[in-house]
Amino acid sequence: MWGTFAVVVVVLLVLDLGVLNKKDHEISVKESLKLSAFYISAGLLFGGWVWYTLGDKAGMDYFTGFLVEKSLSMDNVFVISLIFTYFAVPRVYQHRVLFWGILGAIVMRGVMIGLGAALIHQFSWIMYLFGIFLVVTGVKMLFMKDDETDVASNPLLKWLKGHFRFTETLDGNRFFVKAPDKKDPSKMVLWATPLFLTLIMVELTDLVFAVDSVPAIFAITTDTFIVFTSNIFAILGLRALYFALAAMVHRFHYLKYALAVVLVFIGVKIFLVNFAIKIPSPVSLGVTFGLLAAGVAYSLWKTRNEPIPE
Repeated sequence: MWGTFAVVVVVLLVLDLGVLNKKDHEISVKESLKLSAFYISAGLLFGGWVWYTLGDKAGMDYFTGFLVEKSLSMDNVFVISLIFTYFAVPRVYQHRVLFWGILGAIVMRGVMIGLGAALIHQFSWIMYLFGIFLVVTGVKMLFMKDDETDVASNPLLKWLKGHFRFTETLDGNRFFVKAPDKKDPSKMVLWATPLFLTLIMVELTDLVFAVDSVPAIFAITTDTFIVFTSNIFAILGLRALYFALAAMVHRFHYLKYALAVVLVFIGVKIFLVNFAIKIPSPVSLGVTFGLLAAGVAYSLWKTRNEPIPE
């Protein structure tokens, strides 16, 4: 099953970069929605296969994790949009950054999930820390104001600019260029472009959001195969959906409140086991889907008079 999953992911990535987006171009909202529908369908079909092969519980845990990860990615989209705006990256080059960002995210999630699984295997009480973290995160999300992220004040960005060579302007879709050294103009050296700096910041953003999503999926199931596959299929489609979500993210304002309740619910589930109260997988999936669907529906209804971008 691991081999099948790896083949499917590689085929999707090759199809994406090598066929559908071989040349840099601006991805419209319409194209973004079509690509996203394709990726979501692939994730759902894989989930159906998991359900058929591993049974009802594994299937429902997969879909619950898939839903939670998809929803958590909404805030991720908002921050990535701010990063692209700060570095003035044209839409035509954004897909390239997101594609390589997804590859990096797959590796990082793999490392974090492997580390999480090892810790849970060695120290079962780690699950309670995950539960506390999810409850605290959910409560904070409920009362957190929509303050804009200040990209310019990011300490990592300041450190990178102070320790490495970066060109002042973009050079097409290139991450690195050769240019004269400032100290010795006769010497040609390798410089990184702002596009590469953008990629680093996008990867950092995913790392920060993974801190929320990885404990959430482990609170649903500790099956490493389910944890990793549901996580990866959810973020694979994020890049495709980004261009639509970035234009319409303001229309999903109330989704974060539904997601906050979901995180609290998942966190509380861990502690209920101590009182011999085990919430069945069908109930978890139903509650998660119901809350997120209600958040999306209410958000769209409240913003129904706002124009939809082309």
